[in-house]
Amino acid sequence: MKSDLSALPAFVAVAEGGSFAAAAEKLHLTRSAVSKIVSRLEARLGVMLFMRTTRSLSLTDEGALYYEHCRQALANVQAAENQLDSGKMQVRGRLRISMPVLFGHLCIAPLMTALANEHPLLTLEISFNDRRIDLIDEGFDLAVRIGELADSGSLVARRLGEHGMLLCASPDYLRRSGEPSTLDALSQHQAVGYLHAGAVLPWQLRGENGELQSFRPPAKMMMDDMQGIVDAVSAGAGIAWLPEWLVRERLMAGTLVEIMRGGSSLSFPVNAVWPYMPYQPLKVRLAVEKLVAELPGKLALVAPPVLPC
Repeated sequence: MKSDLSALPAFVAVAEGGSFAAAAEKLHLTRSAVSKIVSRLEARLGVMLFMRTTRSLSLTDEGALYYEHCRQALANVQAAENQLDSGKMQVRGRLRISMPVLFGHLCIAPLMTALANEHPLLTLEISFNDRRIDLIDEGFDLAVRIGELADSGSLVARRLGEHGMLLCASPDYLRRSGEPSTLDALSQHQAVGYLHAGAVLPWQLRGENGELQSFRPPAKMMMDDMQGIVDAVSAGAGIAWLPEWLVRERLMAGTLVEIMRGGSSLSFPVNAVWPYMPYQPLKVRLAVEKLVAELPGKLALVAPPVLPC
């Protein structure tokens, strides 16, 4: 059966207006023209869409089913036209984004600032928060999250990259204490642990057989701020398990050294998440495309230079 999409607006207008007269007024057509359009549609479909009496007009069961699909189709068309309307890609309005505090400051916010500069009519509202916010209840357009996502029928996600973790220490500490090569040797070293909810988070490391193990660091120092840990480790306080994106510049400069390569490497997914809707708002689409294109370069660990002996 060949579709005739031109009849859909008239059918939907009649269903929503409750009469041919109301639909005719809305569509700026005559009552008889609307009636003929609907009659031809019914003839083509081979079903009665409306139950007609001298005093009322109501949808049949088939009509109600058809109406729901038609209404959604017209809404999608309108959404597409809205995106194309007014200035061709001139995004405007407020974009509310939630992101982890330190990761957001170093990796996400600079990209979103660049996006705002590219689109003068776009207003950014950024929330730095390490808790898992409810996008819909709290009115956010977009969130960046690290780690595996729970299944959700109300959210859409797109993978942005990988958040890698590694063990590192300062050259001065390694000269004084030596470099561990196994988990047993690592347990004899000083560590700087990350405090969360009053407890030091364990490190997820790989043993000699390659299996992932939860390792409780022998923390001489504990902090609830990752940047503070980086500063302490750079000053020789011990060994820490840290994100690649946070230590890459210090690794390049030689003020930190990666140890137990392979044994400490573990990655977590980084995703952009936004509330599901029949179409993706232009402001969200442009933000996600910016992150997809440029965030991986901020996450990748660049090999440190080879220093002369």
